Amino acid sequence: MTDRPLNRRAFLATTAATALAGAARGRAPVFESDLAVRLGVQSYTFRNFDLEQALKRIKELGLKNAEFYSKHIPANTAGDKLKDVLKLCQEYEVTPVGFGVERFTKDHDANKKLFEFGKALGVKYLSADPTKDSFDSLDKLCEEYKIAIAIHPHGPSGKGRHHWWSAEIIMKAVKDHNKLIGACLDTGHLLRMAQLGEKLDPAQQVKVLGERNYAMHLKDHDNMRKTDVVFGDPTGTLDVAAVFRALKEVKFTGTVNIEYEANPSDPSADMKKCVAYALETAKKVG
Repeated sequence: MTDRPLNRRAFLATTAATALAGAARGRAPVFESDLAVRLGVQSYTFRNFDLEQALKRIKELGLKNAEFYSKHIPANTAGDKLKDVLKLCQEYEVTPVGFGVERFTKDHDANKKLFEFGKALGVKYLSADPTKDSFDSLDKLCEEYKIAIAIHPHGPSGKGRHHWWSAEIIMKAVKDHNKLIGACLDTGHLLRMAQLGEKLDPAQQVKVLGERNYAMHLKDHDNMRKTDVVFGDPTGTLDVAAVFRALKEVKFTGTVNIEYEANPSDPSADMKKCVAYALETAKKVG
């Protein structure tokens, strides 16, 4: 457990009010250029809603960036349907910055289709769960499309641990490959590794990957109840400020996408608290 402000509830109430006031005016409460990081949303948070409903809720948070997952924008969306999707995103002032998490294998043609889709969607990275024999293909595609592959760790998986469970494992696999192959660390899944006896520090994990951090899923997790919690909750363990300082130290230029897997039927109230906490923390880190 890291040190936190003494009066969490007062902090959350104040910053939530600030964020909501900004959102009501149709913009974030602070300018993005003032923040230590660029903030967005992983659309999986709103998985129980269709694309337009999700976009509406993202706009209400006052954020303008999103990593979309396949329910909201299927990877086979093309032509006029994709134009309609992009028009809808524009109407809600939400920019697609990433897409995933998608699986990549040694099947170069299948991988290429995902890169083609990413190019058409206009994203900077594809969050990924690649097989270990996929990297020769990914080297070529990253070079051709200038789109990053951001490997996503998933912590405990089934009866064991996900094959990409830490920054060290990812770095060992990618260090001799194209510089655009790196990671989208997920702080919640890193914290979940404590359930298997592996205590990972998300800020230190950021430093391990250095310039190969291309995106992030930001979430806190209560390992006792095995559920995500809002930032600043006393049952959580994530030091958001330390993570933001680490990202600043490695000169991170990607997007930190807040993701919240609890309460999928109505996550907006909790997400507003998360956004408020993240905005205030990012502003303080400077």
